[in-house]
Amino acid sequence: MASWFTPPGGEREPEPVDIWLLDDRGGRTRITTGSDWCLTVEEEAPHGDLDLGEWGRIEVRPDRAGTPFARHLGEPVLAVREEHHPLTGRTALELAFPTGAVRCDGWSGDLRVRHLG
Repeated sequence: MASWFTPPGGEREPEPVDIWLLDDRGGRTRITTGSDWCLTVEEEAPHGDLDLGEWGRIEVRPDRAGTPFARHLGEPVLAVREEHHPLTGRTALELAFPTGAVRCDGWSGDLRVRHLG
């Protein structure tokens, strides 16, 4: 699952606001950026859409093709690597799958998700 910001009268932003990794045992892990630009990774269920009034909407949808995680649906996570900064905490998270890896980090306060191959 993932959420995206859509400004009023505009198109959906290309990068997600939140990503939820759901496992086959009912686990739900949310990845997002914090107000201090750290990368937040916590156990939390996906929320519904949010109407932000004059600022737009946050829409939550299944991630079938919207992020680099979509190509790894159903694959086990083989390894996880974190990067930390002494002042802000976690700054990046890499998850390795049998067919590649995905890196999540914050960029100017926004969540950035990239496929590593």
